[in-house]
Amino acid sequence: MRLSGLFCCSTLLLSLSAHAQVQPADDAQLGNRFLQPADVFNIEYASDVQISPDGDTVAYARRSNDIMTDKTRSNIWLVDADGDDHRPLLSGRADYTLPRWSPDGERIAYISSVEGSPQLYVKWMSSGDSALITNLTEAPSDLAWSPDGRLIAFVMNDKKDKKPFAKIPKKPEGADWAEPFNYIEEMRYRFDGEGYLDPAYAHIFVVPADGGSAKRLTNGDFNHQGPLSWTPDSKSIVFSANRNPEWELQTVEADIYSVSLEGALNRITSKPGAESEPAVSPSGNQIAYVGADNNGLAFRTARLFVMDSDGGEVRSLTPNLDRSVESPVWDAAGRGVYYLYDDRGERKVGYARLNGQNQTVAENLGGATLGRPYVSGDFSVSGNGVIAYTKGAPDRPADVALKARGNVRQLTTLNEDALGDTDLGAVHEIIYESSLDGVEIQGWYVTPPDFDPAKKYPLILEIHGGPHAAYGPNFSLEVQRYAAEGYVVFYDNHRGSSSYGEEFGLLLQHKYPSRDDFADHMSGVDAMIAKGFIAENELYVTGGSAGGVSTAYLVGLTDRFRAAVAAKPIINWTSKVLTGDIYVYQITHQFPGAPWEEFEHYWERSPLSLVGNVSTPTMLLTGEEDYRTPISESEQFYQALKLRGVDTALVRVPGSSHGIAGRPSRLIGKVEHILGWFERYSPQNASSAEE
Repeated sequence: MRLSGLFCCSTLLLSLSAHAQVQPADDAQLGNRFLQPADVFNIEYASDVQISPDGDTVAYARRSNDIMTDKTRSNIWLVDADGDDHRPLLSGRADYTLPRWSPDGERIAYISSVEGSPQLYVKWMSSGDSALITNLTEAPSDLAWSPDGRLIAFVMNDKKDKKPFAKIPKKPEGADWAEPFNYIEEMRYRFDGEGYLDPAYAHIFVVPADGGSAKRLTNGDFNHQGPLSWTPDSKSIVFSANRNPEWELQTVEADIYSVSLEGALNRITSKPGAESEPAVSPSGNQIAYVGADNNGLAFRTARLFVMDSDGGEVRSLTPNLDRSVESPVWDAAGRGVYYLYDDRGERKVGYARLNGQNQTVAENLGGATLGRPYVSGDFSVSGNGVIAYTKGAPDRPADVALKARGNVRQLTTLNEDALGDTDLGAVHEIIYESSLDGVEIQGWYVTPPDFDPAKKYPLILEIHGGPHAAYGPNFSLEVQRYAAEGYVVFYDNHRGSSSYGEEFGLLLQHKYPSRDDFADHMSGVDAMIAKGFIAENELYVTGGSAGGVSTAYLVGLTDRFRAAVAAKPIINWTSKVLTGDIYVYQITHQFPGAPWEEFEHYWERSPLSLVGNVSTPTMLLTGEEDYRTPISESEQFYQALKLRGVDTALVRVPGSSHGIAGRPSRLIGKVEHILGWFERYSPQNASSAEE
């Protein structure tokens, strides 16, 4: 019998019976320790790797989970290029983020809230002294040093004064009146993770690197986006923005601009679609950028382009790469551009020469997320061409690695203390064809730490979100916890997933969810059963966000699963797109029209349309402050299943937005509730209940 722990950090409307797994001391001494729920507080990972201009030192954000504050903390650490002298630069209970080297490598700018609100600081590497540079009212982002080292540019929200709509009499002194009304006219008035928004617009600022007053360079009621790229003469900053009058109703639309230190604005591009992430060449004569057509579809390929600095002679550097790119960085000589791209569930660093030749220069990026096995990772490049990046592995979160002269060196081993004596599940690839049309689907399965192929194991199908996203062979706390409890966990990159090209990505256009992706998942389940070690009567399914939608839809099409957990799902598309925060994008790109124009299409995509078929015990799990897939969606399915007499539970996560795993205890709570629900409906418990 499988045993599972139930860590309750939210309200469960049905009582679950579960047991905490106890690892015998003798087994632990023999190396048979399996991953436990509280291990989330012991695991660390690297992110935002920044190599020094001379390539000798890497600064990075070392992220860990604090068991006392229940938050993820970021400190800044340094490690030499040979892997020696791994040391803290800025460490403590406060957060230290966004390390950015000065052009001469003598200073590092960073953001910290050590003295209260997030502010910009600079640390002198020779003396170790730090200076508070700003006194800002909002958090800065997208730091960028000027080439002469005199200024630091950043992006910050600047709130707009809001005049009251109605004239309300002044309350008497000492009176206790109700809170004032909130009058809203903005198109974007609330956002997941931020709540209801005061009118504010993202602007570009500069501040002297040795301290002083921040100066705003941009103007208008528009949002100006990073990353920021300076011209070599330190006189202008290049950035991306949509400054069209109708910008609130436009989705994939942005142009590249430059702004001088005097505030003179120059529009460089004006073509339809989104031009973003500009990077000025070392000579200042060219600008590399990422461009994507606004094709009105839910999936599009973002390509790497280069143009003259005045917007002339545009050409693609990745015309034959059927993958989206991001994060362009010029080499020091200006002969080519580095970039990130995802390929078949794995993140890589590519390099494009100006003649159009492309090559992969670093692989195995990942591990920069802990919860689920999403593709992730970042990189930076030194002046002498050394690449620093977050290196992931199936059994470890991200460490810092270098690629120099063709050789890879891993500089850190952040989790040997936490995971060195823990037996983890092994990650295996599986390739199969969909029963729908023979399309090839790639997936992975994770076996329990004590796996024996001669035995039969229960199977969990875990469906990724997006839906235009991708899982890969990456470390995942959630998946490893399921494996530690004796499950084989299977996840696939179904049609529509990213990292497989545009044709594959568009196979779900106007069809999510549908019987098409359902066939991809079920074909994978059958392929797993065919391996001979899956118990056919012990199938379970879960997924979050778009994966939650798919889970709820799936149980309306089949009764093969003993239990299901739909985390933060969409249940009724007609209500979701008119209550969620990204309604403009979803109506424009995921549907053929508005819900009042295409009601039947929205209804066909909605799990609620199939609720009359559902017999699978189904739990719904959603944050109470989720504005991406509001909890009212889960409540609709919960009440419908209750009315039909189907076993169901509603788990409300207090204070949580869409990212339930954003706090460590919530990650634990999510996983242990899922395990508890599956355990309740296991054959063993079903037999006990009958007895």
